[in-house]
Amino acid sequence: MSEFTKTLCPYCGVGCGLEVSPPAQHGKATNQDNQGNPIWRVRGDKAHPSSQGMVCVKGATIAESLDKNRLHYPMVRDSLDQEFRRVSWDEAFDLITKRIQTVRFTQGTEALCMYGSGQFHTEDYYIAQKLMKGCLGTNNFDANSRLCMSSAVAGYIQSFGSDGPPCCYEDLELTDCAFLIGTNTAECHPIVFNRLEKYHKKNRKVKMIVVDPRRTTTAEAADLHLAIRPGTDIDLLNGIAHLLMRWNYIDTMFMDECTINFPAYAEVIRHYSPEIVARQCGISIEDLETAARYWGKSERVLSLWSMGVNQSSEGTAKVRTIINLHLMTGQIGKPGAGPFSLTGQPNAMGGREAGGLANLLPGYRAVENPPHRAEVEEFWGLKPGQISPNPGLTAWDMITGLENGAVELLWIAATNPAVSMPDLKRTKKALLRSPFTIYQDAYYPTETSAYAHVLLPAAQWGEKTGVMTNSERVVTLCSAFRQPPREAKADWEIFAEVGRRLGFEKEFAFANSAEVYAEFVKLTKTRPCDMTGISHAQLQAEGPTQWPHREKSHKLESSTPNSSLLTPNSKRLYTDLRFHTPDGRARFGAYYSKGLAEPPDPDYPFVLTNGRLYGHWHTQTRTGRIEKICKMHPEPFIEIHPRDAAKLGIVDSMYVEVRSRRGKAKFPAKVTKASAPGTVFVPMHWGSLWADNAEANALTHPESCPDSLQPELKACAVQLIPIAVEVTIKNYQLQSSQWEASKVVISNQ
Repeated sequence: MSEFTKTLCPYCGVGCGLEVSPPAQHGKATNQDNQGNPIWRVRGDKAHPSSQGMVCVKGATIAESLDKNRLHYPMVRDSLDQEFRRVSWDEAFDLITKRIQTVRFTQGTEALCMYGSGQFHTEDYYIAQKLMKGCLGTNNFDANSRLCMSSAVAGYIQSFGSDGPPCCYEDLELTDCAFLIGTNTAECHPIVFNRLEKYHKKNRKVKMIVVDPRRTTTAEAADLHLAIRPGTDIDLLNGIAHLLMRWNYIDTMFMDECTINFPAYAEVIRHYSPEIVARQCGISIEDLETAARYWGKSERVLSLWSMGVNQSSEGTAKVRTIINLHLMTGQIGKPGAGPFSLTGQPNAMGGREAGGLANLLPGYRAVENPPHRAEVEEFWGLKPGQISPNPGLTAWDMITGLENGAVELLWIAATNPAVSMPDLKRTKKALLRSPFTIYQDAYYPTETSAYAHVLLPAAQWGEKTGVMTNSERVVTLCSAFRQPPREAKADWEIFAEVGRRLGFEKEFAFANSAEVYAEFVKLTKTRPCDMTGISHAQLQAEGPTQWPHREKSHKLESSTPNSSLLTPNSKRLYTDLRFHTPDGRARFGAYYSKGLAEPPDPDYPFVLTNGRLYGHWHTQTRTGRIEKICKMHPEPFIEIHPRDAAKLGIVDSMYVEVRSRRGKAKFPAKVTKASAPGTVFVPMHWGSLWADNAEANALTHPESCPDSLQPELKACAVQLIPIAVEVTIKNYQLQSSQWEASKVVISNQ
């Protein structure tokens, strides 16, 4: 028996395989941190197909957070100005179920909401969908994937008829031209970037184009960096298309046989001449032409994007405009080519498969589609019409629902909206109005715990067994290697117990997560994400497996739409150039650029952008407790171009107050040419527990894409005010003793 347990890194969507072993092993010194606490050993899994043994600093140090500031017991309080008191699980479950029943029979099920997370295992997601959308009959389940990937989902569905990234990581080492837009891959998806960069360095004929207003670590590795103005992505993409059309770098046969709506798109791109595009984007005509020539002359073009595209009021339009370039040049369905969205979270893909957004149902189904609802109702044994035909409340709708009294119960699990949501002043005010908030997490405190009436201790990575799916559709079994601390429970177990206590005993009669997963995959039969050949036992025996992966005995019925798409278990989707649309053709989307939802003006003359740093992840609930990472990134900052800094009298390390129309924050300045003139950058990781008044989302607005409903978290208009007197930033590495002095005290531990 191996001393190592195989699992998956629980941070970004790359999906790196890890091997974990106990702190104490025969013949070896006990592995300890600087305080002498034993910690599990972590190394990369060389057999994992996605990461090939590589691991970044986050994955390498993940075990150091396992026992830091954990929530061990259920806690409740009657009002937010009281201290929490410890209760039993029975008491907590009784309180929750009675409150749910009260809301159901007084305000109705539409007053119930759950906000989940890409940190969930697929089993957690699935049980939450069955409870909320099935048994309770409300689609008010959304996840923080709404803030992350929903524009990519909408773009794929509108262009191809279905969600699902069509590429795989092998394409990183087969492409002739990598086109990266709205992604700082080197810091946010480092193992993906490592594979691409090694290949790029060995093959100098391979071109790398990076589109980003900042000169990031990713941009520094590029053959061509296009530092466009924020909000001009569609201008650039349409401008490249204009040149591809002008120079006849197009695949007319593919377009004629495999696509529709090209004439409408051609009419749009006709208006995007190089002169207009260069002026709008703030780049040279020469660089624009170079980008178009790289794309047009390459036999295999791979585009990669992430939050810089998705988090936009034009997010879906941007995604579809990227896809348009692939459709007009036939760059899809073959090795080294295709439009590849890089998923933000470890199991955001699994959440999409399980129906984990307010408009989705399991198996890549839509709540607005009557046959889809009927299929799920029949499978779950529900009466016809039990699943609501209306999309549920999105994450931001839940906030506005708290404002107007429409939401009576909010259940938040494995996410931290008091830092990650836009317009934090408004968000926090709404959370204070919540009549009843359940907060389920592994750690205490977090910024969101201050707004909870009930705290539920959740088992986290390494303490429960379940499945996750990464950006390239590879499904990995994450096996538990230790017991949950004290009374912590797996998320799916908590949801299932509430379901049973609400009277749905047979619907949640699962003995373990393997049984949950076995039920879920049946709902993927004949769907684009067919995983009927995958199980916990199969993953244990054969290792990580990419979908589609049908059970061998399963034969497709002739009535299945586009059944030819579902037969192969392929690394890539659409290899036969047939798509999940009624006629099997991909759709061009024709979009004019609208620009930022909140452009700069004389009162707010700068565009603020934000993003991740290499060591931290999201709101620091884990990484803020790891010493090495805190030393790597000791404090927040604001990047300002030297020209702008000189005009305002700002020098390095001087504190700058940043104001938007919604709020303000303070950051020490980092004067650098990495950010273009007129654009400033701050990291998004620091909430109120980790620094004073340094929340990026105190500044951002909630304006969103009309299709994906994803907020434009990436850009807002701000003004800068230099501060002569330094303020004191909190110590970021919060120790256990400091937690005890927190304003919210847990009693009876």
